Amino acid sequence: MNAFDDHAPLLPEILSLHGKWKANKPALVCGSETLTWAEFEAETNKIAHGLIARGISRGHMVGVVMSNGRAMVETLVGIMKSGACSVPINLSVTDDAMNAMLEDAKVSAIVATEDQTTRLSTFLSRHTDVNAIEGETGLAKLKENSSSSSPKIEINADDLLNVIYSSGTTGMPKGIVHTHKGRRDWAYDLAVALRYNGSARTLFTIGLYSNISWVGMLCTLLAGGTMVVEKSFDATRALDLIQAEKITNFAMVPIQLQRLLEVPGCDDFDLSSVQAIMSCGSPLHADLKERLFERLGPSSVIELFGLTEGIITTLEPEEAEGRMASVGKPLLGTDIKIIGDDDNEVPAGQSGEVVGVGRIVMPGYLNRPEATVDATWTSPDGRQWMRTGDIGLLDEEGYLYIVDRKKDMILSGGQNIYPQDIEAVLVKHPAVNEVAVIGVPSDKWGETPLAIIVCEEGSRESEADIIAWANSKLGKQQRVAGAVFTECLPRNPNGKILKRDLRETHKDWQHG
Repeated sequence: MNAFDDHAPLLPEILSLHGKWKANKPALVCGSETLTWAEFEAETNKIAHGLIARGISRGHMVGVVMSNGRAMVETLVGIMKSGACSVPINLSVTDDAMNAMLEDAKVSAIVATEDQTTRLSTFLSRHTDVNAIEGETGLAKLKENSSSSSPKIEINADDLLNVIYSSGTTGMPKGIVHTHKGRRDWAYDLAVALRYNGSARTLFTIGLYSNISWVGMLCTLLAGGTMVVEKSFDATRALDLIQAEKITNFAMVPIQLQRLLEVPGCDDFDLSSVQAIMSCGSPLHADLKERLFERLGPSSVIELFGLTEGIITTLEPEEAEGRMASVGKPLLGTDIKIIGDDDNEVPAGQSGEVVGVGRIVMPGYLNRPEATVDATWTSPDGRQWMRTGDIGLLDEEGYLYIVDRKKDMILSGGQNIYPQDIEAVLVKHPAVNEVAVIGVPSDKWGETPLAIIVCEEGSRESEADIIAWANSKLGKQQRVAGAVFTECLPRNPNGKILKRDLRETHKDWQHG
């Protein structure tokens, strides 16, 4: 046995070491507040001890219903250090969807910022045993009389670190599970691919409940860099911060990057500090990619294709020339294949479903073993691979190209919107016989939902009436921009709606 302690540390231990060795370096910047690594270590330890004192540690789930800011960052890390598992909730979903996620996770506690506390009343009235930590007062009370030293909690590699939900309006949310080992490996592998190091100053403009933000957060925490957290995205404000805070890294979806370039006087901002940005969520069109290369430098834009479940490819900027439409090659330690409808691997140049395997792939969906099975492909050698639901192809050099969208998902304003969730609401309207929701181009949001509706015979409802009814029941970012009536929906021989055909037919649809 090795006489030296050679175990691979998990994130809580790594962060505590940053508190020791990077004590005076900034760890977190939120508006006018700056916390050093020593202060960040102390504050997050207090939260961890406060949770442990309330009986919340390993094996417990903690809902996080919070807006971006210092409190949310401290809370997520404090939960991690307590041994409990955080369940950050997308704030754009309806209260019913939020309640469904919290119930599915069986949370023992909820931490909420002041602006979100009223949303919890229904859930907390039904679950009186759940510990509610609400607003600044609740968080201060949690920290009160708590030790600032590292908690003496044994955390195992396979313990759950966080669960991120992919859906929920239908009442059947899917929680994507990540372990301490898995998230540490995410941090290591992505820090290499996205070029993070100890000098990283990372800007966050997307909600910290999103896995897009978790990528940057994990990489920055691992490297011992500095997180600069904004409550929301504003293009001009983002450019101001990049210049003033000398931002080196950030992640945005293509529509946000487009907005940066559209700011009047964009060329006047000093963006020379930027070393690497991650574009993700939807394809980065070649013309926009070229404009970003011109503005930020040819080695700074890294396109990423991936799932919260853990399959990721990146296109390194040095390899982008001549293959602007590609999303690159698999992340370090990840492998991918393309399989056809018969579940057999297809040759280069032929399209099929992208499947992958690697150390950062999730262990499964929370409480949904059947969904985990459905998402698994077993290769001839017996190895289990993760199905992505995306249609892609590999060229002769092994570069991946995405041909069709993952499960018809819509990306609107940086948020994933699942059409089936909207369809489940629309179909309840008495005038709706059948409905399909697709994403159509939007200058403001990148994409926006459009409903294609087959009405009940004799219905006199207008498109506007149905949309107003549905939008009153949907989350803010799920709201449908419009509707088109049709006599029938296109289907394949098996009865499946051909949404690709609908997207092509309505690609030029304009609101109003």
